[in-house]
Amino acid sequence: MPEGNGDSVRRLYQQGETVNGAGINASAAVHTDPDGHAWDRALGWSIALGSPYTFATTLRDEYLSDIAGERAILLGAVHGLVEAMYRHFRIAGADPVTAYERSTETITGPIARTISADGLAAVRAACGDQDLFDRAYSAAYGPARVLVAEIYEEVADGTELRSVILAEQRLASRPMTEIGGSPMWAHSAEVHARRGSAPAVLDPLTAGLFVATMTAQVDEFAARGHAWSEIVNESVIEAVDSLLPYMHARDVAYMVDNCSRTARLGTRRWGPRFQAAYEQIALPHVSRPADPDLVASFLANPAHDALAAAAKLRPAVDISV
Repeated sequence: MPEGNGDSVRRLYQQGETVNGAGINASAAVHTDPDGHAWDRALGWSIALGSPYTFATTLRDEYLSDIAGERAILLGAVHGLVEAMYRHFRIAGADPVTAYERSTETITGPIARTISADGLAAVRAACGDQDLFDRAYSAAYGPARVLVAEIYEEVADGTELRSVILAEQRLASRPMTEIGGSPMWAHSAEVHARRGSAPAVLDPLTAGLFVATMTAQVDEFAARGHAWSEIVNESVIEAVDSLLPYMHARDVAYMVDNCSRTARLGTRRWGPRFQAAYEQIALPHVSRPADPDLVASFLANPAHDALAAAAKLRPAVDISV
């Protein structure tokens, strides 16, 4: 299973022909192997689909990490975060375009590119105000970790699947509404048109909240026993090398409204929960001093080494959408 949407997977593979056929990483699982050739076939399919670097998983682990991940840092949390940050910057006096740039644009642009090229810690190093990044990280990590744990448990015990089944029954007579009706998305075209006229700004407040959420998912998956290769694929690589570049080209709301039915339902259920956590818990606490233990734990996180090892297996490729 390639760690990204189909359009991104194919484009990365095509662009990667100039760098030894590099494409986005994938996961493969073999549940039974009666003739002893299942792994050969799985790896063959992986290469054929455009993912020459493939990591082993199990069907259960892939299901849990994939469904939980798309409700958290891959889609749900991103949507909740950009909505929360747009409102935050507007209330603070920013004009709509600036608020959009400091919320959505900073995540899908410089933050995604920095993580893809140099890893999570590089985002902190690139921030002009590391103290603000650390305070935002400290304020958001706890609430985000609680939500990721709740999502994981509801996926594991079938609650999330039951929610999707019930929603499918309702959708037979009540079609799903679009998420892009929020006022911020009316400014997407104007923001896109401004690209290149000034350097993209890596906002430290938005960066701290985003990296805290991504790290919270990494740590929760690690605590649940997932392999590090799977963790960085499902929590980091899929986000920064596939989904966020697509969002950068189309915008977050477009991505949410045009992905799989299961992902759309999950984002609508959990995105508002993340938005509330940022608005009601994290942002009010950003004024407090950073937690030095949390920051030190982030800097020493094993995910940095795991991500660096995975990055060596796929040369950096800039996706065009």
